[in-house]
Amino acid sequence: MDYESATDRYERLLIERDQQKYLLRLYVSGMTPRSTEAVAAIKAICEEHLPGRYELEVIDVYRNPQQAKSEQILAAPTLVKQLPLPLRRLIGNLSNKERVLAGLDLSKV
Repeated sequence: MDYESATDRYERLLIERDQQKYLLRLYVSGMTPRSTEAVAAIKAICEEHLPGRYELEVIDVYRNPQQAKSEQILAAPTLVKQLPLPLRRLIGNLSNKERVLAGLDLSKV
């Protein structure tokens, strides 16, 4: 009988978690200072904690109001973590690194 020990399974799950790809959407309102800061903050966090494992799509709610409406975006900036599940939304100030990491489930990484 071939079975995996609890330690082996835990280590395998850690490796799988560290290889997960992140799909993120950042909704901003034009090129305001707040929007520019949000983009810079998210890119910096992703490059530090998810190098090569993320896709960041920046969506201007002024240019794409239908997409914002379909995603039920009510405020900008809003960061939506599409993948990996569960879906998460972070609204408002994205400069608090610990808050963003927790919202992306990266605070333990």
